[in-house]
Amino acid sequence: MKELLRTTDPLLITRVADLLAAEGIAAFPLDQHMSVLEGSLGILPRRLMVADRDLFMARAILRDNRIHHE
Repeated sequence: MKELLRTTDPLLITRVADLLAAEGIAAFPLDQHMSVLEGSLGILPRRLMVADRDLFMARAILRDNRIHHE
């Protein structure tokens, strides 16, 4: 698994996961429940992971949709 995206924006995680799913790429969100530790402030980033073999295509999809990734 490789990290595709790290953000504090939960809507961006959902949008990217939907874009990837439409292209047949499975994405796995991590750290979704970190708000329990941070008190729902939204300061801890969430990560979106993809399989190693899908990383190149997933990055291309982000680029095509003008979504910046880390």
